[in-house]
Amino acid sequence: MMKPEEKCELITRNLQEVVGEEELKEILKKRDLKIYWGTAISGRPHIAYFVPMIKIADFLKAGCSVTILFADLHGYLDNQKSLWDQLEHRTEYYQFIIKQMLTSIGVPLKKLKFVKGTDFQLGEEYTLDMYRLASVTSYKDAKKAGAEVVKQSDNPKMSSLLYPTLQALDEQYLDVDAQFGGVDQRKIFMYDREYLPKIDYKKRIHLMNPMIPGLTGDKMSASDSASKIDILDSEAFITKKMNKAFCPEGIVEGNGILAFVRNVIFPILNDKSFVITRDKKFGGDLSFAHYEALEGSYKDKAIHPADLKQAVAREINILTTPIRKAFDTDKNIQFTTKMAYPTD
Repeated sequence: MMKPEEKCELITRNLQEVVGEEELKEILKKRDLKIYWGTAISGRPHIAYFVPMIKIADFLKAGCSVTILFADLHGYLDNQKSLWDQLEHRTEYYQFIIKQMLTSIGVPLKKLKFVKGTDFQLGEEYTLDMYRLASVTSYKDAKKAGAEVVKQSDNPKMSSLLYPTLQALDEQYLDVDAQFGGVDQRKIFMYDREYLPKIDYKKRIHLMNPMIPGLTGDKMSASDSASKIDILDSEAFITKKMNKAFCPEGIVEGNGILAFVRNVIFPILNDKSFVITRDKKFGGDLSFAHYEALEGSYKDKAIHPADLKQAVAREINILTTPIRKAFDTDKNIQFTTKMAYPTD
């Protein structure tokens, strides 16, 4: 049996920020934590989605009850990134990919609860609460809350302003103690904590992951194909994309390749060493038991970017190959994918 402080350490490790840590500690003294992670149904999931998957594994090890929300309505509200007739197909695709990703890193699906947004967000009570929350929310605060997540414009649609209110209410209707997400959602999380008490609901704890830089050096984004590696990209295409990735020699800050190694590969290796294969004439193979040792060697320019990229491409392919195989043998999900992303 883990002690409350051990559970807290596991829940919060490698996070960029925790808001409400004292509340978290108090709950753990009495019982296990209830957490939800939501993903808006829009562009196709990419390899950076492994970062939240790793944390979900930590939450389960700490005894948490974890709900994964496929936020289909959110994808529609966010400037119609998903059209209404695509929602069902995209939700099916997300469910398939997320479940396969979790399976590939050894997370037991039976311990997770999967929920679709429109299964409860269209109910009478939820809708009334949405109006109640809208009545106390200013235009300025709604726009500010979604600034890092919702697509911005000079003349935003009303739907995009509703996005933060729904995300706040999800905490209440999923009956959780905490919401987990990327640090890019911080403004929405702070909106949730401020505004839910205004309609007599308690504020929740917020657990924030760091954002992984993309292959171009900017944020990895589903809408920017140059910045990401798709979960279903072929082995050859992954290697090709990695070879072109932004990875300046000796530079650690903003290096998406190193960030992926730190936040995904080392936790998955679970005390096994990360190996960089090199020709003997270049010094032979390098082995690292801890990320800090790898980062130090890279900073000292003892590792060439090409060798690091090759090693990371190998590890990504180990993770994604079983997912591709599952996709290639499932005719139904292939059809669903064509319906969900016809232009792809």
